[in-house]
Amino acid sequence: MKNILITGGAGFIGSHVVRLFVKSYPDTHIFNLDALTYAGNLENLEDVEQASNYTFIKADINDSKVIQKLFEAHQFQSVIHLAAESHVDRSISDPLSFLKTNIFGTVNLLNAAKECWKSNFEDHLFYHISTDEVYGTLGSSGLFTEKTAYDPNSPYSASKASSDHFVRAYGETYGFPFIISNCSNNYGPNQFPEKLIPLFINNIIENKPLPVYGDGNYTRDWLYVIDHAKAIDLIFHNGLKGETYNIGGFNEWKNIDLVKLLCDLMDEKLKRIQGNSRNLIRFVKDRPGHDLRYAIDASKVNSKLGWKPSVTFEEGLVKTIDWYLENQHWLKNVTTGLYQDYYKKQYKNN
Repeated sequence: MKNILITGGAGFIGSHVVRLFVKSYPDTHIFNLDALTYAGNLENLEDVEQASNYTFIKADINDSKVIQKLFEAHQFQSVIHLAAESHVDRSISDPLSFLKTNIFGTVNLLNAAKECWKSNFEDHLFYHISTDEVYGTLGSSGLFTEKTAYDPNSPYSASKASSDHFVRAYGETYGFPFIISNCSNNYGPNQFPEKLIPLFINNIIENKPLPVYGDGNYTRDWLYVIDHAKAIDLIFHNGLKGETYNIGGFNEWKNIDLVKLLCDLMDEKLKRIQGNSRNLIRFVKDRPGHDLRYAIDASKVNSKLGWKPSVTFEEGLVKTIDWYLENQHWLKNVTTGLYQDYYKKQYKNN
């Protein structure tokens, strides 16, 4: 049985990737390594936690000795690296944490994998998941391609850009086997409610203000998280080593238009008067260094691997709203911190 390490597998994107791999590949053992910081939530994986081909490991990628021992003990054939500090606002207030996890943590994994695989790189793969934010910002036209020069504008994107560079450098310097993918903004079930869509869903439920940065005209390309997980699966199994793949949803929306659509859909779902939730919108002071527009050209992953989004943004947003409304206990747990108790109950001997 092949052993695959997925880092950050209790987080938003990671949990969907872990679930997909555990269910799709019963002859592969999935090891989910997560430090269970504020956004890591094992409740995201209740449906697979008893699977015979799944093991959870509570560990921090910043601990190089622990990471080295794990590679020695389990002889991971491949790594899918998602563990990261990922919230721009947090990076502005605490950039050092992003440097530690996103750069040093990634290099710890690279070093452990390089040492473990040094006798035969050919049969191994380090798949590094990154973001479109490393490319900086676009004007009113154009798209990010795999050849776009890096131009990060926040501590978060600078730390991810650096980790991308280290992965490529290990490939060039040591012949290390890697693939990188850069994705656009993800949304969908299980996202921690500090990100725009789940935050606003929760605030609308509770009739709290909806804080929109600046004039609300910042534009993002939105990718349904389950589609992203499927793209990761395709790239992992069929992508070419040493290549980069951009993954986007072909769904560009200005923030204010997205928020208004979300308000209207929530009013319909909650049987409120249409327009009621729009009254909660509040324009607030802009974020420092706020990128104007992101937009991904995903034609490479489409033409080379046959991937494309399965849903439009409107369809995915309805699915997302329905999930949060049906799982308000999950929202309550993560907003009160009670989800941390789940680990203590389920893994009390760890």
